[in-house]
Amino acid sequence: MSTPQTPVASDQLALPPADAARLLGVSRATFFKLHAGGRLPLPVYLTPRCPRWVRAELFGWLAAGAPDRQTWEKLKGGRR
Repeated sequence: MSTPQTPVASDQLALPPADAARLLGVSRATFFKLHAGGRLPLPVYLTPRCPRWVRAELFGWLAAGAPDRQTWEKLKGGRR
């Protein structure tokens, strides 16, 4: 039996890892494996140990076909 997942608040602009993983439909562990492997957009760091993923950027990344990080940076023109 699976446990129901808490929905991600729609008004959050910057998501902590658990919420970003839930938004993408993967586990937190898988999310960090994707991040470590360069498969996710770069996070914004509020402090050195407080990464947050920009919600709009995750949606744009998905719409672009979820490319690797290097390709994504080129697609968005290196801007943040």
